[in-house]
Amino acid sequence: MQETGVRNGAYGADKFGFKDLKAVHWNLSEAPLYEHALANKEASLVDGGALCAETGHHTGRSPKDKHTVVDDLTRDVLWWDGNRKMTRENFDNLLADFQAHVQGKTLFAQDLYGGADPKYQIKTRVFTELAWHSLFIRQLLIRPDGSDLAKFVPELTIVDLPSFKPDAKRHGGREGSDTQVAIDFTRKIVLICGSSYAGEMKKSVFTTLNFYLPAENVMPMHCSANVSHEGESALFFGLSGTGKTTLSSDPHRILIGDDEHGWGPDGIFNFEGGCYAKTIKLSQEAEPQIWDATNRFGTVLENVVFDPLSRIPDYDDGSKTENTRSAYPLEFIPNASRSGRAGHPKNIIFLTADAYGVMPPIAKLDPNQAMYHFLSGYTAKVAGTEKGLVGVEPEFSTCFGAPFLPRHPSVYADLLKEYISKHKVDVWLVNSGWTGGIYGEGRRMPIKATRTLLTAALNGSLKDADFRTDPYFGFSVPTSVKGVEPHLLNPVKTWKDKAAFDKTARALVAMFQKNFAKFESHVTPDIKAAAPEVRIAAE
Repeated sequence: MQETGVRNGAYGADKFGFKDLKAVHWNLSEAPLYEHALANKEASLVDGGALCAETGHHTGRSPKDKHTVVDDLTRDVLWWDGNRKMTRENFDNLLADFQAHVQGKTLFAQDLYGGADPKYQIKTRVFTELAWHSLFIRQLLIRPDGSDLAKFVPELTIVDLPSFKPDAKRHGGREGSDTQVAIDFTRKIVLICGSSYAGEMKKSVFTTLNFYLPAENVMPMHCSANVSHEGESALFFGLSGTGKTTLSSDPHRILIGDDEHGWGPDGIFNFEGGCYAKTIKLSQEAEPQIWDATNRFGTVLENVVFDPLSRIPDYDDGSKTENTRSAYPLEFIPNASRSGRAGHPKNIIFLTADAYGVMPPIAKLDPNQAMYHFLSGYTAKVAGTEKGLVGVEPEFSTCFGAPFLPRHPSVYADLLKEYISKHKVDVWLVNSGWTGGIYGEGRRMPIKATRTLLTAALNGSLKDADFRTDPYFGFSVPTSVKGVEPHLLNPVKTWKDKAAFDKTARALVAMFQKNFAKFESHVTPDIKAAAPEVRIAAE
């Protein structure tokens, strides 16, 4: 077997049961991984220097194909309402078939860290059959230095084989599906097959940390984070497309990370070493930092359309998917943190892209409202973002990350409540979605207004504003903020048809109430009382 690269010679691929491999390329950096990916025709080199790959029919994660082994560790602990079960026998069959499938093949391996705080990080080894997948995960997680690689012994092992097609009966997956993500928390193994979407790997690390860290009094969070030069940090929770990456990339603040973090006794820390930005409609003017990081050597693009002759990417073209992506290391952002750590946050932002156009651009939440909206995890999906979706559809993803929660949502909510109370954190709800009408009729909330409001929240000046109580949702909304169109702060004034606004707002309130019913037995009466409710007549 041919082996290249730096690795721990005493802990090779054989320790995972791999035999008769053609080659293993260990911890290769950008240039050699580019060479392998291009030679194997896995990807294309585009103008600016990025490596652009297509992920086939999977242009996003496949949460319905994620399964977890039921055993003594997980049986009474996992949130089975949100996770699919598989037997030990099914997993063992899948693992054995993975080991047989790779015989005679070339694999790429990366040894990486999940977690910037050494107290809580997990040593992760990722085997892939695609070179561009190896580059992707190298850029997204934290890279050890050479001396650490020489003695690296993994705690978590991920194997990603897009060419392997699972058998539902033998492997315990979904009938008729050609994809499976299988997790064994006891042995700390994740097996991914049938999908070329690279995001499955990074979210597998996140899911693993979500399982183990709460027991250590660390809150794992689906959020971005940044910190002021004075050391005041902020968290930005949100589902895909709500602005986590865009809004945390602030030239006047230091970026901690754009997607996954932990909050423990010593403060916050990034789980990753890179960013995974959506690139649809990306422009140099609106998002200069992300633009510069995207258009350079070492970045991995997914499903971005480019001109076949000039190789210039067209970020406005969503013909392959609206979920076009750019993966790059944090150091590609000039003002990114080198440590990936910061103190306890002063502010928390819940981001929602309200496609119904009835939520204000910003609102102040009291502690009970904060827990209610955290457990709700509301945003709205619009046509084009998901296959077969027409019009507007609400999405309630509890804790702003339901697909990644192994434990019951109340576990994470209780941890967050404890930390918010202990460190006296202000919580804000920000609508990065629509105003003046529903999606297709109204307009997207101006990003300039969103940034102005966020700046005022983060520097403390917004707390001095006059506030009104929203008649539908009950939270506090500023009545005027310098630099923001006054009518934006009162959404009904942006709608021409006031009766249509009232009808839409009442419908959304009812959606919140219906969704929250499943959590009512797990929360205090004060949190239940924080539910949106039409309290006074519409203006």
